[in-house]
Amino acid sequence: MSSNSETRLQEILNSISQSVEAGGDPKESETLVLDLINFLNSISEVSLSDPDNEDAKSNAFEVLSQVYNYVCSPSLDEATVDLLSFELPKAASRFGGVSEKCLEIADKVIDRFVSVCNPRDMLSILCDALASSGEMIKVPSYFVPLLSGIAKVLVSIRRRHFEQVKVAVRIVLNVLKVVSSEPDDENTELKDLFKGALSIATSIHAVCTKLDGGVNKKLRSLLALYVLQVMALGSFRKCYKVSNSHPSVTQLSSFFPYCGLSYLGLITGSDVDRMTSIVVGEDEDDFMSCLSHVKLGASLSVIWGHIYDAAVVAAKEDLISVKDELKNNRTKRWQAIGMLKDVLASVNLPWQLKKHTIEFLLCIIDGNISQKYDDEHADCSSYMPSIFVALQAVQKVIMYASDAELRKKAFEAFKRILADVPASQRFDILKALITNSDSSSMTAILLDILKRELHMENCQRTGVGRNNEITNRENKSCQDTHFWTASVLELVEFVLRPSKGGPPTVPEHGDAVLAALNLYRFVLITESTGKTNYTEALSKSNLQKAYNEWLLPLRTLVTGIMAENKSDYDQFAVDTVCTLNPVELVLYRCIELVEEKL
Repeated sequence: MSSNSETRLQEILNSISQSVEAGGDPKESETLVLDLINFLNSISEVSLSDPDNEDAKSNAFEVLSQVYNYVCSPSLDEATVDLLSFELPKAASRFGGVSEKCLEIADKVIDRFVSVCNPRDMLSILCDALASSGEMIKVPSYFVPLLSGIAKVLVSIRRRHFEQVKVAVRIVLNVLKVVSSEPDDENTELKDLFKGALSIATSIHAVCTKLDGGVNKKLRSLLALYVLQVMALGSFRKCYKVSNSHPSVTQLSSFFPYCGLSYLGLITGSDVDRMTSIVVGEDEDDFMSCLSHVKLGASLSVIWGHIYDAAVVAAKEDLISVKDELKNNRTKRWQAIGMLKDVLASVNLPWQLKKHTIEFLLCIIDGNISQKYDDEHADCSSYMPSIFVALQAVQKVIMYASDAELRKKAFEAFKRILADVPASQRFDILKALITNSDSSSMTAILLDILKRELHMENCQRTGVGRNNEITNRENKSCQDTHFWTASVLELVEFVLRPSKGGPPTVPEHGDAVLAALNLYRFVLITESTGKTNYTEALSKSNLQKAYNEWLLPLRTLVTGIMAENKSDYDQFAVDTVCTLNPVELVLYRCIELVEEKL
């Protein structure tokens, strides 16, 4: 330590001791403590602002060591310790980001206060230091000594255990949420941070074992929600790589049996709802803000079990039985799909976890659903909104995943989820997906799926072209026309005559336009061949509307663009012509069919 720092620090410490021992004006003592805190903050700030300055690091270590020796001095009276306890823990924690050696000393300083001060007071002091972290939010090591101190002080609380733990949990989780959401990529300090979070879970568990009755039940439920929130935050992309999350996941999973959490209850969301109802009162909706990721954590807990056998063992679960139950119980499967949507939609989770989530979905929806369901009597409407959002989340994986194999698996999962929806609801789901799509390629895929559904329903109705895939689907009656309705034309019009008016933009939306034309052509041919008019596509008014408002304006646009680009040989012109060639071909086939009917 530099002689100036040593002399100045010793002067301040001596002044504090003398002021307290003399029993002078309390404000004078508080001012001296403030001088100490400002001095310590200036020392830590120099080191934090210049991480490569070894002299500054060494000086910071010596200063903090001298402070630690001072607070451990047998001659230090209780009044001085109490006075220092309000501000010194926070100042000492700032040194945690300087070096590993400083982090160890900071932890010891806080341990000293925890061992000699009132537990209830220290809990409040440490929580305040967490909540008022300010710019230190970008230095995760600042929080490590504070979390360690909270973990140690929790087990010493003697009264109002649930209320005090609940206050601490809110502050701890809010800090973890902010730190884990910071834009920095990788930070090794986060491992120590989540170790601190785990130590708090261990302490809450220790407190629970000392209690019984209603307080034990409430505290166990709070522990369950805390563990699930930490599970989610610890899985965020910046916190751990998938390969490094294994130990933490296993430790968190080990709390499940004690908390009454099961994989089936987690993946269906029932355990989360049950624990939340116990912990959160009717007028405490604001408390849920610190538990905003508990359902995500519940889903991830099962996905981690799907990845690591050690997590399943720690949770004392049988994942194979859980998967079998989801395969055989459609309602629980829908609940699971609704829960997993949060994993697939999250922008904070790594693609590896989404890949395992898709694989899990393929496990529980095996593509050969053998059960037969009565669509008219199935109470499924309440699950459809979450199924719709889940399908949108899978769409994002199909569109944005860089791994071709993952995109392929995601598309298979998409088709299986859609096939799991009762036929009476499936068209509405598809329609909503199409009208909410902002991607031409995805719209084209959805329209192709719709055409396939129309084909299968037509085969079911006519008894032609049956195959195993068709016979495995709901087949109540050959008279069902869930898809062959006038709404099909609405979807064709949605693409060929957008709401903004005029023909669609090509070649930008060429994929969707081609798919819509193919769908319309398929409908015209099928209705004509079968001498039906379920979609009303063959009515004179609809034929004239399609001809004048969809097809002719599109022909004018396409032929004009083709003429402009056929004589050009730059890459854009070549790509434009290649895109519009199949559009032009199908467009003229549709025009011929309509003219023939008119």
